[in-house]
Amino acid sequence: MDTQWQHTTVLLNEAVDALLTRPDASYVDATFGRGGHSRAILQRLGPQGRLVAFDKDPEAIDAAAQIADARFSIRHQGFRSLGELGPASVAGVLLDLGISSPQIDNPARGFSFRADGPLDMRMDTTRGQSVAQWLATAETGRIAEVIRDYGEERFAVPIAKAIAARRQERGPVATTAELAELVARTVKTREPGQDPATRTFQALRIFINAELEELQEALGAALDILQPGGRLVAISFHSLEDRIVKQFIARHSREVFDRRAPFAAPQPTKLRALARVRPSAGEVAGNPRARSAIMRVAERTAA
Repeated sequence: MDTQWQHTTVLLNEAVDALLTRPDASYVDATFGRGGHSRAILQRLGPQGRLVAFDKDPEAIDAAAQIADARFSIRHQGFRSLGELGPASVAGVLLDLGISSPQIDNPARGFSFRADGPLDMRMDTTRGQSVAQWLATAETGRIAEVIRDYGEERFAVPIAKAIAARRQERGPVATTAELAELVARTVKTREPGQDPATRTFQALRIFINAELEELQEALGAALDILQPGGRLVAISFHSLEDRIVKQFIARHSREVFDRRAPFAAPQPTKLRALARVRPSAGEVAGNPRARSAIMRVAERTAA
């Protein structure tokens, strides 16, 4: 395993404290990354405890192979596959969403506009289209839609037009530096301290990995596999993710009344919201990438 690219786990102790309610139960780390949360969970698990981790990234799978613990197993799958574990089979599910520092910092992965590399951005490099491959054939309107919807970028249309014009004149955009330069020429104003390409890169990464769609599927699967009293812990790093998590917890924390049967008993709640946690000032000072993190915690009810 290449140790050049390091990752500092965000909200490490807070997440593990919220997740573990029974040391000898089974738990899921749905986004292994470089294993910061998993290792902390294993330190606190009892001898009968079990931890199953998921990750799409082959480099994460290689990192997981370094853990020699019979209580631990890793699956090379995205967290939309959580349902394969079976109903009411675990006491906690941890979702640490978004992208890890090794993915950002390694130019070969193509996630960052700060260093030149191939315009890839796939979490799982063994399958699917890269961003460069998609941009080479996508219609201008579709590119604009993706950048607007997943990046909340108000200059989505001119950026898409610039990508299409570049494709016609000189061939498709192939590297991160080419895309970042193109966006910088197109976006004339930006919030202080933010690179013009930030929102476009975020949008293309989320789209190419179907991150929001997978998150919605994973939350539903987590609800099914959690035992009564089990915890759902989700750490988000941007508003699109957090909105999905927040709305999911809120929706399942309400009793549902059937309007067609006004006198029938309501369907009971399935979750109980417990906490919303932000990183401390000290953590943000030591790890600036933690500044946007929000952790939400909910508990599965007996219903």
